[in-house]
Order: sequence, then C-alpha cells, then structure tokens
Amino acid sequence: MSSADAPPPPIPPVKAGLAHVVIPGTALWFAGFVVLLFFIPSLRENGAMNWLWTFLSGWVLGLIGLSIYAWQRWAARRGTRGSSSMALDEQL
Repeated sequence: MSSADAPPPPIPPVKAGLAHVVIPGTALWFAGFVVLLFFIPSLRENGAMNWLWTFLSGWVLGLIGLSIYAWQRWAARRGTRGSSSMALDEQL
C-alpha cells in the first residue's frame, strides 16, 4: 500500500475545553455591554454607538454558541449517529 492509498490519520481530540473559553468570553461581552449602557449619552455624541451593538452581538453570539454546544452534548449522550462523542469527554 502506497502512502497515497493510506487513509488519513484520525483527528486528534480537542483539549482546549470549549466551555471554559466560551462561558467566560460570553460573560465578558455581557459585562462590557452593561458597562457601555451607562455611557450611552457619551457614545451618541461621539458617534460611537456601534461599540454598544458590538458588545450586544458578541454576547448574543456567545449564547448561540453555548446553546449549540449544549445541543451537541445532548445529541452525543443520546447516541445520535451524526453527533460528536468528543463533546462528552469535556468536564464542565
């Protein structure tokens, strides 16, 4: 068997701990949004309201990411064929 016919090596398991990155990141986006709520008049007069919406969208996207992650774990626990079993390896 030549190297061209050999199957690709298996994908290594993820060791980063997705929930340990996404949960604090989502919390930071929310905290930044709350802080900027106190500065709305200043943001308006400087034309910088996009910062408020950027922090809001970062928080919402973090929540969406966490829900997808929870959905993937739930599917892996159920044994759904297309789910990733690596989601079960991480301890929350």
